[in-house]
Amino acid sequence: MKRTLLILLAVAILALMLPAAAFCTEEYAQKTGRACSACHVSSSGGGELTPAGKEYAATLSDWRQSPPSSLRLLRFGAGYLHILTAFLWFGTILYVHLVLKPAYAANGLPRGEMLVGLVSMLVMGLTGAFLTVFRFSSLADLFQSRFGILLSVKIGLFLIMVISALFVVLVIGPRLRQKKKGGKGSIKPEMTTADLDDCNGKEGMPACFGYNGRVYDVTASRLWKDGDHMRRHAAGTNLTEALKLAPHGEDKVLAMPVVATLVPGETKQGRPLHEMVFYFMAYMNLTIVFCIILILAAWRWSW
Repeated sequence: MKRTLLILLAVAILALMLPAAAFCTEEYAQKTGRACSACHVSSSGGGELTPAGKEYAATLSDWRQSPPSSLRLLRFGAGYLHILTAFLWFGTILYVHLVLKPAYAANGLPRGEMLVGLVSMLVMGLTGAFLTVFRFSSLADLFQSRFGILLSVKIGLFLIMVISALFVVLVIGPRLRQKKKGGKGSIKPEMTTADLDDCNGKEGMPACFGYNGRVYDVTASRLWKDGDHMRRHAAGTNLTEALKLAPHGEDKVLAMPVVATLVPGETKQGRPLHEMVFYFMAYMNLTIVFCIILILAAWRWSW
C-alpha cells in the first residue's frame, strides 16, 4: 500500500507539471504582438476561444490549425496515450531510483519494470511523432518558436533515454543476470576476503564477518540490520582487530553461528565495468527525467 501511494504521488506531481493540452498559436502572437488572452478565454492560452479568436480560427485553411472532427479525436487519443505512458514510465523511474535505489536492479533488470519501459518508449515515440507532425508543417517550423525549440530539446533527451535503455536491456542486462547466477554473496565452507566482502548484508546478501580465521553469520541478528552494527562496524569485513576496541568480550562473537573458515586469498576487486555503466545510466536517466519535467514547466509557466 505504501509503495502504491508513493507511485500515485509521483504521478500527481508530474501531472501538475504537464502543459495544457493546447496552446495559443505562437506564430500569430509573434506577428501581432498580442497576448494569448486576445484569442483565448484563458490568459495562458488553449481551451475556449473569445469572439476574436473564433473569427481568426475561421480564416485558417491549414488542417493543422482547423482540423476536422475525426482528426481532433485522433489527436486527443494520441495525446491521452502520450501522457498516460509518460506517467507510467517516469513514475516507475522516479520510484525505482528514489525509493528502491538502482541497486534494486543491479543483479538483473526486473521483468515488470523492463516491460513498462519498453512499451512506454514505443507508445511515446509513435504518439509523439504523430503529435509533432500534427502541429508543425515542416522541420524548419520546429525551430521557429519557443515551443518548438523546447520540444526539440525534449525529443533529444527522449532519444538519449531510449538508446541508453536499449543498451542496458540488450548488453548490460544479460551480464547483470549472469552475475546473479554466479552466486555472488553465497556462503561457502572456505571463504576468502573477497568472498567475505560480498556478504555485507546489503541488496539481499547475507551479513557475515570474520574473526580469528572463522566466518560468523549475523544475518538474523537485529543488532546487524542491513549489515551495520551500532554504526561502528560493517558486515563483510574481518573484525579480529576491531574487537579489541569493542565494549564487550569475544563471548558475544563466539555466540554467533560459525558458517565458514576464512582463508587467505585475493583481495576484493573493484566494481565491474558493466555494473558501473549501469549505475551511470540509471542516474543519467533520472537526471533526464527532471530535465524533461523542467521543460514541461517552462512550456506552461516560464514566459
